[in-house]
Amino acid sequence: MPHWITDPRELDHRIARRPHRVGLDTEFIRERTYWPQLALVQIALDDDILLVDTLAPGITDSLRPLLADAAVLKVMHSPSEDLVAFRHACGVVPQPLFDTQAAAALAGIAAGMGYQRLVQDALGVALAKGETRSDWLRRPLSPSQLEYAADDVRHLFALHDALDARLLGLGREAWLQEDCARMVANAERDDGDRWPHLSLRAAQFLDEAARHRLLRLLRWRETHARRADRPRSWILDNELAVLLAREPAGSLAQLQRQLDAHPKAPRKLADAIWQALQTPLDDEAQAPEPRNEDRDKQALRRLQEATASRSADLGLPDGVLASRRWLEQLLAAAESGNRWPGPLSGWRRAELEPALGPILSPGEGGSGLAADTSV
Repeated sequence: MPHWITDPRELDHRIARRPHRVGLDTEFIRERTYWPQLALVQIALDDDILLVDTLAPGITDSLRPLLADAAVLKVMHSPSEDLVAFRHACGVVPQPLFDTQAAAALAGIAAGMGYQRLVQDALGVALAKGETRSDWLRRPLSPSQLEYAADDVRHLFALHDALDARLLGLGREAWLQEDCARMVANAERDDGDRWPHLSLRAAQFLDEAARHRLLRLLRWRETHARRADRPRSWILDNELAVLLAREPAGSLAQLQRQLDAHPKAPRKLADAIWQALQTPLDDEAQAPEPRNEDRDKQALRRLQEATASRSADLGLPDGVLASRRWLEQLLAAAESGNRWPGPLSGWRRAELEPALGPILSPGEGGSGLAADTSV
C-alpha cells in the first residue's frame, strides 16, 4: 500500500537509509505557467512506494538530499520535464539517471515508447489510463489518482533490470549513460534556445534585418515569460512576433496600433516590445540563417539515407541515431566549418562519421568537423 507523505520528518525517516536505486516520477501542472508546478513526487524504494505531497511545507527541502545523492541511481521514464520540475521546485536535478524510455530505444525495442506501453510489452502488465489529464494540484487526491500515481513507479525496477541486461548484452551501457548525462546537463543549464528563430518556418522567408528583429523579440519573450511565470504564447504568440519583425513600426505609437489590431496582442507590453525591437543583441550578427528546405533537400536526403542504413545495421529504431533536426544542424555546421552538434557528438559521432563524413565533405573524404562536447 503506498504511503501518503505530508510531513518532512516522516520523509526524512523513510529515506534515511539510502538504497542503491530509487524509482522516481512526478505529477505537475504547466497549463498556465512557464515553470512546471510540482504537485506530487512518487518514490519507489526497495519494498515501498511513497507518494510525497510537494505542496506541504518543507517537503521539497527534505527531497533535495536524496535527489542530489550521486550514490543513488534514479530510475525514471522520459524524465526531461520532470527534471525541470525538480530543478525549479527543489533546486537540484536528480542524478545519476537511468531513463527507461531512452534505454528501450537504444536496446532496439522502440523509440519514444510511453510508460504504459513499455510496461505492457516488456512485463505483460496492463495499467489504467484514467487519470492522465487529472488535476494534481487539488486536495485531497482521489483513490484512483493515488493508485495511478503509484503505478507510475511500481514497475520501474523491473524495467530497469530487463533493459539494463539487454543493454549490457549489446555493449551499449555507455551510450545510455552519455545520453542521460546530457539530459541532466540540459536541465541544469536550462538557459533556453540561443537561436529560437530557427524553429519558426516563417523565419526563412525574412530578410536579415527582419530575422534579427525576430530574434530580439523571441529572446525578450523568453526572459519575460520566465520572470512572469507565464507560457510563452501568453506573452507573444509566434504569428504576431513574425509580423512585428517583418513589418517594423516606425514609432511606439505605430507599434501600439499594430498591437491594437490583434485581439490577443499584449497591448500593455508595448513599451517593452518597442525597447526589445530597438535594442540590437550582442551576438545577432552570428545568428545562423534558417535552413532553406529546397536548397538542402538533396543533401539532407543523403544524410537521412546513410543514417537509416547505419541504424538498420545497429538494430536501432528510426530517429534514435539521429533525428531530422539533428541532421539539419549537422549540415549547417559542416557548411560553416563549425563543430558536430552536441547531440551528435560522442557515441553517435563514432557510429555516423564514417558514413556521413564523405557526404558532408565529398572532396576530402571526411567531414573535418570537430566534436562539440557541449550539450
